[in-house]
Amino acid sequence: MHHLKYWIWLSAMGGVGAVTALRLLDYFGDAEKVFLANEKQYRQVEGVKPSDISSLMDKSLDKANAILVDCERIGCRVLTFFDEEYPERLRNIYNPPVTLYVKGTLQVVDHVPVVGIVGTRDCTSYGLSAAESISYELARCGIIVATGLAKGIDSAAARGALRAGGQGYIVGVIGSGHGVVYPPENAKLFDDVANFGAIISEYPPYKPVAKTHFPARNRLISGISLGVAVIEAPKRSGALITASRALEQGRDVFTLPGNVDSRSCEGSNLLLRDGAIAILSAEDIISEYAKLFPSKIKISAPADRQVESEIARRKPDLQMPSYKSKPGVNKKEIDNIARVEYIDVEEIIAALDGDERIVARTIKSKRMHIDEIILESKLEASRVLTAITLMEIKGSIFSSSGKFYSLKP
Repeated sequence: MHHLKYWIWLSAMGGVGAVTALRLLDYFGDAEKVFLANEKQYRQVEGVKPSDISSLMDKSLDKANAILVDCERIGCRVLTFFDEEYPERLRNIYNPPVTLYVKGTLQVVDHVPVVGIVGTRDCTSYGLSAAESISYELARCGIIVATGLAKGIDSAAARGALRAGGQGYIVGVIGSGHGVVYPPENAKLFDDVANFGAIISEYPPYKPVAKTHFPARNRLISGISLGVAVIEAPKRSGALITASRALEQGRDVFTLPGNVDSRSCEGSNLLLRDGAIAILSAEDIISEYAKLFPSKIKISAPADRQVESEIARRKPDLQMPSYKSKPGVNKKEIDNIARVEYIDVEEIIAALDGDERIVARTIKSKRMHIDEIILESKLEASRVLTAITLMEIKGSIFSSSGKFYSLKP
């Protein structure tokens, strides 16, 4: 417990994002050494800004000690980035959390298949039924279901996985601290997931819900998973951002065909058009991983039915991303760069405010890598990533392979 206070000090302080914290850990070797360093030593770390150093010079451990007391009170434990139990899949994403707060029993997820189930809160009865049924079948076969425990599709997916009756086949990923249930009506569902699986968060206990936490949470759902299944999503949906993050992280993307007249299915149908793997039943997901995890996935007969839509079989080109990951490939073969002759940059900027406007002014008419945007905007990495996520939801920015971004008219 002694060393945990330094990890919590580093991860919970305001002003220092995960990317900067990991640079410091890489340079100094562990969180206690980061804590004990002085201003001169901090200046020697590449990428650490004066504002970061100002935050790091606050050596009070009062907040960290209070968080440890809260963890003990509500029964959650802290995993640090260097712990063996910390999921390796999360370690390998761009901005992994320095600490994870875990309630329940988290399996060693790197050695088992995990599939994220995401979708809209305002879903149809068709979407609810499909999410619960698919999650039930996945969990029954030994696949862990990861979901956000929000209203709608998330809740249905959690209920389906719990209904399968297995211990440990559900992971909830939340956008608040343990001790805060959102939505409040899901209190019983939260308890069940913690009792029969695990709930994880990058936020300390009692951290309230915030709008920006949900896009950040979504990168963890895709990061911990082999693939993400989008059940229902409108055109501007957090579920589509999860799918985008899944592509960046080299994960598979599945989607359930929906009614073409339903607004709640517009985004997920567009994913299908662009090459996502179609889900006609849970078996379409199970068959993707049965041969990779023959000792983990329990099926009564060989998963030899490889049903794929015509779209899923087509080879990707510049207009069609590949939603199926390939062995040895960490990035998706996708290039969504806009083919437009003219973009009114000032019009785009005028429609934005705060960090989003700063990011837009930094990019202007260029195509920039995420690291360049962070450097030139002089914003913390976490603020840039949040701004970009919100801009993606609003449709004002393109993402393309290799973490490059350009403005969208």
